Amino acid sequence: MGRGGVERARSALSMVGRLANEVVSVLVFLLLDVLDVLLCFVYKLADYAMEAEWKPCYCSSSAKEIVTNAGKILVSESGGSKVVSLSSTKLQLEDISDTLYSRPSLVSEFSRSTINELRRVKISRASPATTTTTYTINSTIIQMLQGKIGGHKSPRWSDCDCTNCNPSTSQNTLFVRVEQPNDGEAAEEDVLFIHGFISSSAFWTETVFPNFSKSAKQKYRMFAVDLLGFGRSPKPADSLYTLREHVEMIEHSVLKPYKVRSLHIVAHSLGSVLALALAVKYPNAVKSLTLLAPPYFPVPKGEQGTQYVLRRVAPRRVWPMIAFGASVGCWYEHIGRTVSLVLCKNHRLWEITFKLITFNRIRTYLMDGFFCHTHNAAWHTLHNIICGSAGKIDCYLDVVRDQLRCEVTVYHGRNDELLPIHCSYALKSKIPRAKVKIIDHKDHITIVVGRQKAFARELEEIWKSTKH
Repeated sequence: MGRGGVERARSALSMVGRLANEVVSVLVFLLLDVLDVLLCFVYKLADYAMEAEWKPCYCSSSAKEIVTNAGKILVSESGGSKVVSLSSTKLQLEDISDTLYSRPSLVSEFSRSTINELRRVKISRASPATTTTTYTINSTIIQMLQGKIGGHKSPRWSDCDCTNCNPSTSQNTLFVRVEQPNDGEAAEEDVLFIHGFISSSAFWTETVFPNFSKSAKQKYRMFAVDLLGFGRSPKPADSLYTLREHVEMIEHSVLKPYKVRSLHIVAHSLGSVLALALAVKYPNAVKSLTLLAPPYFPVPKGEQGTQYVLRRVAPRRVWPMIAFGASVGCWYEHIGRTVSLVLCKNHRLWEITFKLITFNRIRTYLMDGFFCHTHNAAWHTLHNIICGSAGKIDCYLDVVRDQLRCEVTVYHGRNDELLPIHCSYALKSKIPRAKVKIIDHKDHITIVVGRQKAFARELEEIWKSTKH
């Protein structure tokens, strides 16, 4: 067989593989659609039996305007929802992603796409119609907000109640790991490290922190935080884990108590969105931005941003496996809660089992970061930060490009199957001065883990080259 024949055979096999993936994915996710509905009823009964109350979920949404007893109202316009507080200054205005309560099943999505195509053909032949603004209300979020006043703050029956997951610390501050000069002298500069989704500060403290040079440890004061709902930070059951809540917790836990006036920011994946939000809020304070695998998906014209990002992050495919995991976590509220119940609530059993299998020879800090969260925190953070930022991140990038003069460096693993390298290239198209470094043979995690020594040196070079 000649070279041309080999190429044709490979192309045919690739096409067959893609077709098989499509067919199997449709069947699997149809079954998951049904399973998630069944689990909804199971958890309603279980919640009532264990806690004497129904736990609100996002399986249904109300089309009527709802004003709560607390004086709050939720409106949704063009895919961007807002929680407006009329009587409380605690919430004021928070952004809620409509993907929380609007995730069509495969059947309904197929039907909708067919109907939309027919409408497009019909409209193209008709005269342009006037556009109207539609407001919709989701009753589940209203119930969640009602819980913010005297609500349920202790771990739910399906969450882990161990002291590691629920430390006896203030509910108003995050867990912060601080590395500073040992001689008692004040550090010259500050650095903030922000981890990604379902992770913890150990992603940094167990990798790059031990590999910084002595001179760097003497010069920089380094902060690694556990984000709200993750690691050893508070996991309030009544929080919606919005962008505003995450940013304010970082402010109250790091910037204000430690009197940080200027800083470098290093962020991974989801943490990149928070890093950009902080940079926009404190444009004169940020000296450099180092973003690893930023989840930036430019939204095409005519697309609803939140739903577009949801489909890109979670394409509902069984392969690759990381896409399958992301799809289950994004699309299925009750299946996700079941996974959290099995893994996170029983994490001590899994940790012991893993140590026995590996003879306690392998560090488990990545597992610790994965296990130590609640489903409520993961579910809301994923939708409100990753999907909900679709309408903000372009504005953030514009501000960084036009108003900030800080260095921007972007790292991405070429083999990243969760967030493609196009995300980083798209970011550079928004910020031309950004330096994009694609690391061969590395993925979403090994962009740091496994090359921590090299990355620590690269960070030091970035900080040294920063103009003061």
